[in-house]
Amino acid sequence: MNRFQTASLGQDDFAEMVAEDVERALAHYDEAINQTTVVSVGKIAGSVAAAVTLLSPKHQRAIDAIHADLPGLASKFVRALAAEAARRSEAGATNPPMALLADQTPSSQSDDLESMLIENWAGRVAGSTYLEENLRIARSTLHRWQRRGDVIALRKGGRRHVFPLAQFVDGRPVAGISDVLSLIGNPRLAWLWLTRPAAQLDGRIPIDLLRADQVAEVTEAARVFAPG
Repeated sequence: MNRFQTASLGQDDFAEMVAEDVERALAHYDEAINQTTVVSVGKIAGSVAAAVTLLSPKHQRAIDAIHADLPGLASKFVRALAAEAARRSEAGATNPPMALLADQTPSSQSDDLESMLIENWAGRVAGSTYLEENLRIARSTLHRWQRRGDVIALRKGGRRHVFPLAQFVDGRPVAGISDVLSLIGNPRLAWLWLTRPAAQLDGRIPIDLLRADQVAEVTEAARVFAPG
């Protein structure tokens, strides 16, 4: 399955599908394995699989070229993941309170998002250099889209902006991004709404619907959600 087929399925749905398959395989391999561990391994595998399908063809080929080294690299990744999890546990860190944000008004959501690290809530993001090298989006084109409000840009320290990768299909922002952004206004709040289950869409995820060309439905839902 390539990245465009995954996009039509929905990245979260694809990750969940992989996770379920891995959980079944683990349960068959070792019936005594801790169920919580089984779920965690499934989530890791699903997330990695979905992330790989979103890589550029250039980076996918690079991974293919080091096929023999993948087990060792994966082992390093898992050890680093475990170390980071332990560090967070010791520090008492928690995931961003998205459940709490869901109960807040759009204006208070916007205030809280300003204090969060982008990577903790926005998913995979990239700067203009990455987009130019991997998605063939010229900097001038990206800046034009940004000025016109055709793409969501998130400020990341100082004057630097990064761009959520899930909003791009075939090297262009999906149709409907500009409509949602114009209605909601704040780019961070707009992206949060686009990437979480929306009550206005019966729990479906707006960005998945936009990637499936269901623009009118998402725009109307954004109109209902938008402040003021």
